[in-house]
Amino acid sequence: MKPGLRRHPVLLWAFALVAIAGFASLGVWQLGRADIKRGMLAEAQRALSARAPQPAGVIGDAARANAYDWIEVHGRFVDAPAVLLDNQQHEGRVGVRAYRSFETDAGQGVLVDLGWVALPLDRTLPQVPRDDAPRALRGLLLPPPGAGLRLGEPQPQSDGTLLAMRIEPAELARMLGVQGLAPRVLRPEPGPGFGYQRDFDILPNTLPPEKHLGYAVQWFALAAAVLATAVLLTVRRSRRLRSINGPSQ
Repeated sequence: MKPGLRRHPVLLWAFALVAIAGFASLGVWQLGRADIKRGMLAEAQRALSARAPQPAGVIGDAARANAYDWIEVHGRFVDAPAVLLDNQQHEGRVGVRAYRSFETDAGQGVLVDLGWVALPLDRTLPQVPRDDAPRALRGLLLPPPGAGLRLGEPQPQSDGTLLAMRIEPAELARMLGVQGLAPRVLRPEPGPGFGYQRDFDILPNTLPPEKHLGYAVQWFALAAAVLATAVLLTVRRSRRLRSINGPSQ
């Protein structure tokens, strides 16, 4: 047997094992994401089903930064620019999600999700109105929308509005010039006469658990295909060598 042929199986299996490990790890990661999002949906549904108002103190509770709570607060929108979260899709249409800073009567600051609004083809940003009259808000206190890669700071527009690619309350508080913002955002219950189009879909612009499960199956299938291919090539090579060398004596 030539030296090159002797080395061939080692190289083949080295490549196959690296590929199998990589595909399998991606499958495991997708399963983990599916579990996380199922947990998010279950906790949000619990809060929405009960709709039992939690103490107002949970607004600034950093320990509950990833939790879901139903709250009722009273206060007013502060005199600060609006925040528009870019690249938000709804029913196949592209738009932005609008936020304004709200201060409760207890002096707690929180970003309020005013809802989704479509953008025209020229991407003219909406002028977000601000009503400074005292008002009561009821809704879901939830983590900010999932963010992807950090693509720079929010960009101030000519009217002071901040166009952001992600919602980071601490950073936005600094840029808006407000005292501080809670780690979560408040999404008021849907209704006419206030803000834009809202619902309690907590996974907009991101994959649901079922999609993650589907991708996990695909990654595991690729790992299995690489293994099957490596085994098949090894068996074929072994048979070919036996036919060349003849039966062993």
